[in-house]
Amino acid sequence: MRSGRLGVGSGGLSLRAGRSRDRPPLARLAAACAALAARAAAQAGFAGFQPDACLINRYDPGTRLTLHQDRNERDFSRPIVSVSLGLPALFLWGGPARTDRVRRVPLEHGDVVVWGGPARLTYHGIHTLAEGTHPLTGRVRLNLTFRQAL
Repeated sequence: MRSGRLGVGSGGLSLRAGRSRDRPPLARLAAACAALAARAAAQAGFAGFQPDACLINRYDPGTRLTLHQDRNERDFSRPIVSVSLGLPALFLWGGPARTDRVRRVPLEHGDVVVWGGPARLTYHGIHTLAEGTHPLTGRVRLNLTFRQAL
């Protein structure tokens, strides 16, 4: 798995920057993605979510993401919004302890998962990605994880 980020950090591109016509294409894409994440969060009951960071994970067949909690944010009352693109994956959804039983939830291209509230610190991950080809991403799965980190 490879990671990148869009948003937080020195030299990073803010997800909330200026008017659309004044911004370069990457900034317009970031703003559109942030708006999608905010709408998804609102539909899931988390009105007012304003993501300021996007972690981008790239998965190739044979890679995985072990169970973990998202604990990098200052405020755990804000949800996590995850957008799946490309190859299908099995999302591993556990509980508040790493040893809790894990459910396997199939994710397809375009699926959006939002979690917060009491589930905010649930252990989660991605099962080993199977071989395959997606018409838009080829042999790759991308995941965009939106957070309100600051």
